[in-house]
Amino acid sequence: MASFTRRSALALGISMPALATLAACGASSSGAPADGTPVTGGTLTYLEPQTWTTLYPPSAGFYPNGGIVNNITDRLLRQDPETLELEPWIATALPEVNEDATEYTFTLREDVTYSDGTPLDAENVVKNIDLFGTGDAARALTVSEAINNYDHGEVLDPVTVRFHFTAPAPGFAQAVSTINSGLLSSATLDRDGQQFGPGNAAEIIGSGPFVIAEEQIGTRISLTVREDYAWAPASLQHSGRAHLDGIDILVAAEDSVRVGTVTSGQAHLARQIEAPDEPRFAAEGLSLHAAATNGVNNGLNFRFRDPALEDLRTRQALIAAIDRQAIVDTLFTENYPLATGALAATALGHADTSEHYVHDPELAASLLDQAGWVVGADGIRAKDGRTLTLTVNEALPQPRSKEVVTMLQEQLAALGVDVQLLPGDQAAQNAARAEPGTVQMYHSMVGRADFDVLKSQYASENRNVLLNTEPDGSVGDPELDELLAAIASTPGTEGRTEASAAAQAHLAEQAYILPLFEEPQVFGYTEALQGFATESVGRPSFFDAWLKG
Repeated sequence: MASFTRRSALALGISMPALATLAACGASSSGAPADGTPVTGGTLTYLEPQTWTTLYPPSAGFYPNGGIVNNITDRLLRQDPETLELEPWIATALPEVNEDATEYTFTLREDVTYSDGTPLDAENVVKNIDLFGTGDAARALTVSEAINNYDHGEVLDPVTVRFHFTAPAPGFAQAVSTINSGLLSSATLDRDGQQFGPGNAAEIIGSGPFVIAEEQIGTRISLTVREDYAWAPASLQHSGRAHLDGIDILVAAEDSVRVGTVTSGQAHLARQIEAPDEPRFAAEGLSLHAAATNGVNNGLNFRFRDPALEDLRTRQALIAAIDRQAIVDTLFTENYPLATGALAATALGHADTSEHYVHDPELAASLLDQAGWVVGADGIRAKDGRTLTLTVNEALPQPRSKEVVTMLQEQLAALGVDVQLLPGDQAAQNAARAEPGTVQMYHSMVGRADFDVLKSQYASENRNVLLNTEPDGSVGDPELDELLAAIASTPGTEGRTEASAAAQAHLAEQAYILPLFEEPQVFGYTEALQGFATESVGRPSFFDAWLKG
């Protein structure tokens, strides 16, 4: 039997000092301040800009998905949204971890059941993590990007589980605190990818404080309280059932509709309040909550294997030509700090690489000349019969993406670079995302409060946003994947910090990315909503929320 020691969260690289507060208009970084004694009852009306697409936890990172999964599932551990430290939840304590972080042992609570009455026991937990850690291609169920080097789970007794890894997995404890590891009933785990999608919401069974009661595809999903819920993390404000009787989540795509509906008192809460509308929530009876996402910053990812961007000098020229400060100052507020590197300043492993992102139009022009891009009669640069035309996706989940691209078009046109916007709904964007030659500059971000978030975004086996690996299996930069893999396989905070810094330096030196700003999740709400909070990457948590009459 392996030798185990009780290791601290810090030793595993899963904590950090309290993160900087991004809140505006008086809200704290963790949520709305409670005003008085909580009231039981009432239905919260919550407006989302987009509809959900899947409730399969490893694929639920899209914020409309995660906002649901976060409230219908429990996790083995909870991550504090301010300190980012881990605490017990369904597990009775932090895990016992062997010396090289290849085995994790958890003891489980004995009183937890799913909303269908089935037990949340060791056998069920292993079934969850085995699926999330290995996926099932036959059922179109992906591997969780939060779980690395997974081998298998083991039931030691009805309340004890052990998870085994093929290499050190220092990020696993944090991984089982995320919505990507939201625990589901054994019957739910037997579903295929399509059966986790729209039209099936009420059949997704978790053990969380709310249960999905009703769904109108594409427009509305309703949650109802679970009356017998009694296993919330000890650090939350109360125990027992949630205060609210229910939550109606409505899709309101238009910014003006979401803002107007909340400011007029017809809804309690809305997500994605755009920067120009923030001042409206400074009025009496209204508040704004800007939650840090603690991960990879909002930015541009240069597909360096595309013929237009394969020359390092071309990528460096684009970076020098783009005035990031002007974009932030024109389109956003103080809730969107200028990025100093790939990761937010509040993220684990953040390294300041801003020296690589200096605005210098003269240098940009010189680099384009050196790379052989010549200005034509139409003002657009060309080389070998090809114009320097670059397409950027409209990142629908990201704030003001279309306006960001418009400013990029204006700034780069001055140097003879033609920028085109790829429009379309989320399905069209998803289809174009991984197709080589379709998008040269990919606009995105990802939130996760762990070192592994860098691997999640850039590794070929994960999101592969740089298209380092193309559909034919060829890899453009093997060193990048090696650096990213080291982050997920190096035990200890010091080692993971060094591995993360090395990967960030490579991304900056090779001009693969241009970080723009630290992206928050911005919520606007009325004074009727009390106790509202978000988890560690800004998804809403409604367990402690209540409505003031």
